[in-house]
Amino acid sequence: MTAPRHPTQHRTHVNGIDLTFFEWGASFRGCAPTLLLAHATGFHARCWDQVIRHFGDCHVIALDQRGHGRSDKTEITHWRVFGEDLATFVRALDLRDVVGVGHSMGGHAMADAAAACPDYFRRLVLIDPVIASAEHYEAGGWVIATLGKHQHPTAKRKNRFTSPEEMFERFKDRMPYSLFHPEALRDYCTYGLLPAEDGAGFVLACPPTTEASIYMTSHTNAAVHESIRALEIPVLVLRAMEPPPERSVMDFTSSPTWPGLAQEFRKGREIYFADRTHFLPMEIPESVAALILGETSDAAGLC
Repeated sequence: MTAPRHPTQHRTHVNGIDLTFFEWGASFRGCAPTLLLAHATGFHARCWDQVIRHFGDCHVIALDQRGHGRSDKTEITHWRVFGEDLATFVRALDLRDVVGVGHSMGGHAMADAAAACPDYFRRLVLIDPVIASAEHYEAGGWVIATLGKHQHPTAKRKNRFTSPEEMFERFKDRMPYSLFHPEALRDYCTYGLLPAEDGAGFVLACPPTTEASIYMTSHTNAAVHESIRALEIPVLVLRAMEPPPERSVMDFTSSPTWPGLAQEFRKGREIYFADRTHFLPMEIPESVAALILGETSDAAGLC
């Protein structure tokens, strides 16, 4: 078994915007399932690198979702757009036999995408997905209830750095980044910055205002429960530690996943990590890779 080499970078037009994606093992497309990876809010496609390095010979695509990485920047007014982007992307590239892997907001989007184009997906691995109970959406959402009309604090994040190394040094001893595998944190910093338009250093590849708009609209897509009920494929949910009784809006370490989620899928099951944080792919990339491969091991010729 050999690990995938460096990816090729591509760009495609989806739903009125340009999205960037990275591809590993293109020669394996069609002879094994495609592993399609969707990242969390504020992150980017290359945050999966330390997971992907533990895969063998297989076809892998990781997408920079809208507003993130090297894809077009937009503020978000409704979460349905992420699933629509993924579904259109899968159809546009005619990706068949897809194993969809989504972390956090990416897990929410992957559930919607798989329901929108079921003929393209074989199963899902949802890593601490931001999917709450139906009652949560009816109530208007925890973040909105907590902040009211005030802007989410992430809008005030430090946005400019002299280099990825400065960003790494700033974050390495801070929670939750101090829990990341060191190389995963380096990937986050290296690919999470873009050259500033004024030529003075680098800025975040997910602008703070975009990140804030995603958190502030996290309650909008109640229809995700329709997607959950429609899915007939196997779904594995990886759920992190329970949130404390009085959770801060800036506590990103505990799970945003409704504990009853796995039971809502027709073929759902859960693995619970009571002592791990929301950042499972960056915290324990090798273990996450093994679980993903375990969900695809029934496919002849994969890895």
